[in-house]
Amino acid sequence: MKIGIIGYGSMGEMLLWKFSQAGNISKQDLLVSNRTIEKLNEAKDIAVIADSNKELAQQADIVFVCVRPSDIKAVLEEIRDVLKPDTLIVSLNGNISFETLHKVIDNKTAKVIPSLTAEIGRSQTLVCYDSNVNLQDKDNLKALLGCIGSVIELPEKELGMGSELVSCMPGFIASIFDVICTSAQTHTTIPKEQIVRMVLSTLTATGELMLQKQMTFEDVVSRVATKGGITQEGTSVVYDVFPQVSDQLFEKTLEKRRLIAQRAESEF
Repeated sequence: MKIGIIGYGSMGEMLLWKFSQAGNISKQDLLVSNRTIEKLNEAKDIAVIADSNKELAQQADIVFVCVRPSDIKAVLEEIRDVLKPDTLIVSLNGNISFETLHKVIDNKTAKVIPSLTAEIGRSQTLVCYDSNVNLQDKDNLKALLGCIGSVIELPEKELGMGSELVSCMPGFIASIFDVICTSAQTHTTIPKEQIVRMVLSTLTATGELMLQKQMTFEDVVSRVATKGGITQEGTSVVYDVFPQVSDQLFEKTLEKRRLIAQRAESEF
């Protein structure tokens, strides 16, 4: 099975190297193309460098389209006449609907949303499929994506919120704890670097504890925030103030996602 990756931006590059490092795909079965072909020189030892998107599409059994939303239509128009009938197209953009993609191509299609945590093999990668994708296609794609973490299948209508929860969440988490660490710095002489290490270590350990012990957030709060104690003072502030911040966060990101999808789909 030949795997093709169109686009060598952050996601295309990450997928190419992770697929290669997994060790079960030979160089001859891993193809990559990019608008600026010189960028691919660093990948010449792990993949076949295609001279064009068309050349790649003619050979690949699975084609990952890792380009900007504004470029997707042009790429699909370029390759549609050379695709094999059974080739699976995988879009790395979750905002453009299958219905819209099928205005340009007839091939079976999937959408894949990895997370930044794929870099350490801990992505919760979201996938959804159009009605033409069969069980074998799903198994093949899931096996491929296993090298970057776990795979979660969602219906297309839930891919937006799913993306907020796994793909956007590293940014949300980082910004929240950046604010916490900056605030803590104003109340202590502990160096910021040490504050960040302390908070990050506690954050990751708390997550592992909850997963291993199957604890809920409420379980953790009740274990740490004893009635009338210091921790309860802090958690009460979070529960009083943060819900409206969280609501606003999702309202704004989901609306932004809707506008991006609307703009991208209008180009089709």
